[in-house]
Amino acid sequence: MEANLREGTIPKEKVKLAQKYPLIVVETVGVTSLYQKLHWHDVLEINLIKSGTGYYIINGQSYQFEQGDIFLMNSNDLHRAYESNDLVMLVITFDPSWFIHGLRIDPELLSPFREMGRHFTNRLDRDHPHIQKLRELLLELQQEHDQERRSYATIVHSIMLRFLATVNRDFRSDGSFRHDNGISEGQLEKMRQVIMVMEQHYAHPWTLEELASLVYLSPSRFSDIFKRSVGMPPLLYLIQIRLERAVTLLENGNMKITDIALECGFRTLTNFNRLFKKHVGVTPKVSRKLQC
Repeated sequence: MEANLREGTIPKEKVKLAQKYPLIVVETVGVTSLYQKLHWHDVLEINLIKSGTGYYIINGQSYQFEQGDIFLMNSNDLHRAYESNDLVMLVITFDPSWFIHGLRIDPELLSPFREMGRHFTNRLDRDHPHIQKLRELLLELQQEHDQERRSYATIVHSIMLRFLATVNRDFRSDGSFRHDNGISEGQLEKMRQVIMVMEQHYAHPWTLEELASLVYLSPSRFSDIFKRSVGMPPLLYLIQIRLERAVTLLENGNMKITDIALECGFRTLTNFNRLFKKHVGVTPKVSRKLQC
């Protein structure tokens, strides 16, 4: 298996967007680590924290967030949100090619994403004098998108232009942002590769040594980089992937719980029940009843 897993490229998550209106606007309520997988995708993303608290792990860097915070996610950013209390988040996902004509006028329009880590950081400065202007633009965008009045797509496009231009003009830093996790882009790419393999082959009885060998690292070095990138040890993350799959099978089918345990890579039913209760909060049997 190891040789085959190393072949080929590791694809990003593909987000399907409409050609004429390549933008998704959603408001999410709460986030559970079991269901919110660590991910990266081929689009750009803007988040506005409308209420609540929590933290993001982005490329191994931890960012606390609170009401009013705004985050920018580049297409290569490995990220995951964790809720502390009553989280409501506005998530705007878009294809940068929607602004190709704007780039002819302002080539720096997408610099906040292109120059992330150099002149911009994922969480915009919450104390900046113009942060309220950005919040108002995003709320106006959400309203236009939701109401779908005549010419709303044009209005949304124009608001996005104003938002991006304002960030580029007012939130640029002259110096580079340096994170203290010491993780390079090459190391992040290796962790992305391992995560993709784990998600595709979650039932395989992975050992730490096998996972480390996929990216030619020693087990201790791999474990250290993975934990700093993801926020948890690799084998714990593998358990969460398996439990996520188990929850899906419990919801969508009539498989026996014993068969689900084996299907998801758990060697014994006892171990499956114990880990499921520990991480999900209820037993698999109770979880199935709650889904019915």
